[in-house]
Amino acid sequence: MNSKKQSADGVKQIAANRKAHYDYFIVEKLEVGIELLGSELRPCREGKVTLKDSYAEEIDGQLWLYDMHIGSNPFSNRLDHETERKRRLLAHKSEILKWGYKVRTTGMTIVPLRIYFKEGKVKLEIALVKGKAKYDKRDTIAKNDAKRDMARELGGRY
Repeated sequence: MNSKKQSADGVKQIAANRKAHYDYFIVEKLEVGIELLGSELRPCREGKVTLKDSYAEEIDGQLWLYDMHIGSNPFSNRLDHETERKRRLLAHKSEILKWGYKVRTTGMTIVPLRIYFKEGKVKLEIALVKGKAKYDKRDTIAKNDAKRDMARELGGRY
């Protein structure tokens, strides 16, 4: 059984790309659908999904997701899917074109942040991101440490 719990709003998280918040500045977020094969659904329910190193591109008015790993399904034998195939993302045409333009003109990247079930459908939260330099990453770590120390001090008093 999967230990992930369903939240009050009916969202059950499958996987998250926690490294994205460390490596990038997040400019804009968008919830999109994802086109999956039947054999990919069971590994999603079991949480066998990895978003690390995956990214999306706009090609000919469509969004495509690359390098997302969905584990194999032991019950689908010869009809099993490729684990790291490119997958089409489902969004409004205007959003796709707008994000594609921003990627081409500003040098930003589209990165998935998390994948989850919402009302029985698999959804993906993608973000338009800008890369962080090494000193920005150190600054982020310092801020998080200071915030944690502050919370620890206040937690003891109240």
